[in-house]
Amino acid sequence: MAKKIKVLTLGDHPLLSSGVGTQTKYMIEALVESGKYEVFSLGGAIKHPNYNLMKINEDWRVLPVDGYGDKQKVLGIIRDFKPDMLWFMTDPRYYEWLWMFEDDIRPNVPMVYYHVWDNYPFPKYNKKMYDSNDVIATISKVTSDIVRNVSPDVQEVYVPHAVPMNVFGKISESDRQTLLSNNPMLRGKFVFFWNNRNARRKQSGSLIHWFGEFLKQDHIDQTKVCLLMHTDTGDQHGQPLEYLAETFGLTNGEIVFSNQKMPAEELAKLYNIADCTINISDAEGFGLATLESLSTETPIIVTMTGGLQEQVTDGKEWFGVGIEPASKALIGSQSVPYIYEDRISKEDFIAALNKIYTMPKDELAELGRKGRDHVLKNYNFEDYKKTWVNLLEEVHEKYGSWEDRKGYKAWRMVEL
Repeated sequence: MAKKIKVLTLGDHPLLSSGVGTQTKYMIEALVESGKYEVFSLGGAIKHPNYNLMKINEDWRVLPVDGYGDKQKVLGIIRDFKPDMLWFMTDPRYYEWLWMFEDDIRPNVPMVYYHVWDNYPFPKYNKKMYDSNDVIATISKVTSDIVRNVSPDVQEVYVPHAVPMNVFGKISESDRQTLLSNNPMLRGKFVFFWNNRNARRKQSGSLIHWFGEFLKQDHIDQTKVCLLMHTDTGDQHGQPLEYLAETFGLTNGEIVFSNQKMPAEELAKLYNIADCTINISDAEGFGLATLESLSTETPIIVTMTGGLQEQVTDGKEWFGVGIEPASKALIGSQSVPYIYEDRISKEDFIAALNKIYTMPKDELAELGRKGRDHVLKNYNFEDYKKTWVNLLEEVHEKYGSWEDRKGYKAWRMVEL
């Protein structure tokens, strides 16, 4: 029996419901199911109830950590577990500490980074971090273009997110009506759905305010339309959404909040109840909720930014409404000197709501069917799993590890 390839992963806890967590879990499950890999995960991003090592199965263990780990823990696991590669995922701002000691890691094992980035201009300030990897997998066409331009010497592979389409699928109309009968706040209404973290870039406050303006139009029966928001209304990084709804007079069922965390199977039911899913973030690396929505044949309204724009259209067909930014402000910080923040206008947003709301039912259904076909073709879950299994096998063969490490130099020649 061939020796299994050992992979050390860093990122959100893979049993966490975050986008990073779920995509990490899907990737690891694919590796383990192939029978070719053994995985040790450092699971971070949350405060854990305990920090005991978790044995998921014979080939996958998870160690909870604060943050995303630290130098001592990472080097200790590398020493003891002796992985063939290190795989890690999320925004590069969370891994500057890791790249600072890449010269302690890469002489023995290659580093594979699954890169999340939201927007242009080309982040030249990321070049040093990009160049500290053997392979960069990118979640969107925007991210792919950025890496190829900023660090052309680093191997880049486009690996967009995916969701299990047997879970996120279309249910029958009779089953949908049964769900609605069990949800009196939604029954008999046209349902716009928003499933996001309540955070600043998600524009949750603008969404509530503008939705209220949409309802004031003469052709809208306010008792027949609602906005279902699945989120933590009290998230410390967001706005007090229930207070906003009350302040703007949306307290008679116009906005329905769903606060409880739920498994994917239950979440899929909400997409099926909805007539349209909304994401108007000013920055979005990919936007997993809209992909889940399209998978259930529910059209989307999105800002034309980041990975959202490649979901709503394939360049020929549309699977909802894409809203072009009304402004592109160049914002930044000490760690991210510049990046575009794509803001849409109230008028364009209300126009998008009207387009979906007034669309004949058969056209809306056709939009949804095309959306699922788009997901099957371009974000197929089985392809996602095969891509990771094959890619990491290629990384192992091309770059090796430990005694047969290849393709890495701990030095470089500079002409003075």
